[in-house]
Amino acid sequence: MLGGIAAAVAILLFVTAHEAGHFFAAKAVGMKATEFFFGFGPRIWSTKRGETEYGVKALPLGGYVRILGMNPLEEIAPEDMGRTYREKKFWEKSVVVLAGVGMNFLIAFLMFFGLIVANGTNEPIPEIESVVAGSPADEAGLMAGDRIVAVDSGQVESWEDLTRILAEGPGEVSITVRRDGAELVREADLEESTRIPGAGFLGVQPKVKETEVGPIAGIGFAGRAVWGGIEDTFYSLYQMFRPSSLLQYVGVLGGDTDIPDEIRPVSPIGIVSIGTQADNAAGFFGILAYINVILATINLLPLFPLDGGHFAVALYEKVTGRQANMRRLMPIAAAVVATLFFLGFVAIILDIVDPISFG
Repeated sequence: MLGGIAAAVAILLFVTAHEAGHFFAAKAVGMKATEFFFGFGPRIWSTKRGETEYGVKALPLGGYVRILGMNPLEEIAPEDMGRTYREKKFWEKSVVVLAGVGMNFLIAFLMFFGLIVANGTNEPIPEIESVVAGSPADEAGLMAGDRIVAVDSGQVESWEDLTRILAEGPGEVSITVRRDGAELVREADLEESTRIPGAGFLGVQPKVKETEVGPIAGIGFAGRAVWGGIEDTFYSLYQMFRPSSLLQYVGVLGGDTDIPDEIRPVSPIGIVSIGTQADNAAGFFGILAYINVILATINLLPLFPLDGGHFAVALYEKVTGRQANMRRLMPIAAAVVATLFFLGFVAIILDIVDPISFG
């Protein structure tokens, strides 16, 4: 329960930090920000301080800062001329639109850094800790303590090597292991993984090598963790936006909630559910760090009206020397917003009807 509450508070803080990045950057370059809200839709609560209205809206699907001139159809009062987004230089626009994702990446980096320095690294190695009963590994005679050195002709030097080979699919393979100083070859008939469609399933758990990490090395580890989160996010987006995946999301509206985990969108409700199931503080904060990477990466997509879309427009205007026809971008913006709301709605349905479970 406490983990769920903490996750909900963390989401609020991360979204607020993202929007605060835009807000303070806008203030720093002289733009006027008139609204700073968490959520969308009808107002639940708001208060005005100076020239900015702060508040909360009914749909907790993000947040926004309203900066004068970012809406191309907005009329500007004469007294506000000189303080609008559209009048500023390219570098000023870039700082403002990228400050939000910068905040989320910074938070993720600091969280990963703290976790790695405090706890060290837990790296899986291709030495078997345990064998799943009845699995292909069990039937092949693999045992705890065996070190996997090759699968067919593919050398295995790390756990990542093994997972990459298994990802090629099920079927018969020859597995070479080192046991008591001798190398043995065992034949295994890989099953299809129930977690990753198309991948092979062997049925072994790896041993984990624990290594202490100092502050200097922690910088590199944290940077690689952020980059890995970016790669994972792009891969997940690719999986989610395949036509077959989109058809499954439409099926959710008709009551079919049997969606594979690898293409399942997750709402704040689902994140709270995940938070309640974290079995330790390190795992919980690791999840929160990845959430920041996901928020930042999605917002970097060059799709208007996401942050990356605003940057792409500013870059186009800088390179061509021409003002972008924003009216032509309105249908794109509407499609992007509609898609995000659709996926958010599907995610909420899934998280209520079929909550995520790691049990």
